[in-house]
Amino acid sequence: MNKQQKAYQRTARAMQPRRPILRNTVLAFLVGGIICALAQLFLSYLLSRGLPQKEAFALTSGFMVFWGALLTGLGVYDVIGRVGGMGAALPITGFANSMVSPAMEFKREGYVLGVGARLFTVAGPVIVYGLVSAVVVVVVKWLLTGTP
Repeated sequence: MNKQQKAYQRTARAMQPRRPILRNTVLAFLVGGIICALAQLFLSYLLSRGLPQKEAFALTSGFMVFWGALLTGLGVYDVIGRVGGMGAALPITGFANSMVSPAMEFKREGYVLGVGARLFTVAGPVIVYGLVSAVVVVVVKWLLTGTP
């Protein structure tokens, strides 16, 4: 680069607004922590009612996916995502949000070609990868132990 380009780069960097990294980190931590705390409260409630641990874990995951999808449909999860950033995207509610958002965007195209087709734009690769991984793990276990 010549001197003029370097001077321009310095000036451009100096004029850029500073990113509030500390504020964003704290908000992500708080929002993600609140989401996880709500899930933990629900899980603790289920366990206190005598539900077996395995079933309580599955029901808690389903509960959080349901709430993430519902809040996305109501437009609330977008606000949570704007405030919490990655803190809202990382928990399982963020996965529900990433599934429902494309479907909501294309609902005007109809339920089959709009919502149905777009619902799995994010979930499809995750489901395929999960199934393939599960099959590989079972085959390796079967080869090593002789039992699936």
